[in-house]
Amino acid sequence: PEFLPLCVERNVKIATGGPYNSGILAAQDLDGPLAFNYEQAAPQWIEKARGLKRVCDAHGVDMRAAALQFPLAHPAVASVIPGAATPEQVVENVEFIRTDIPDAMWADMKSEGLIPADAPTP
Repeated sequence: PEFLPLCVERNVKIATGGPYNSGILAAQDLDGPLAFNYEQAAPQWIEKARGLKRVCDAHGVDMRAAALQFPLAHPAVASVIPGAATPEQVVENVEFIRTDIPDAMWADMKSEGLIPADAPTP
């Protein structure tokens, strides 16, 4: 069985890290060299990140807010641990977690195949 459904089945909560996926989901410029899972991002991941950013931008949402909030919608996820290298990034992370994200943004991501259609969303 898949990990997260098994956690739900056994009533186990997890803390997850890396919501920005090595930086690709925190990048403001998706044209430069990008990292994904601690290596150079493959073209398909860059295209997916561009799609996510396009939908976020259309709804006036910073992609970092979406990346930080998305995993928290899953019933097995108790907390998300984002990296922060500076005090300013800590403040930004707090702002991103408090960002109001419209349901329509998540619906658009699903309809465009950017996130699974059955994914729980905030």
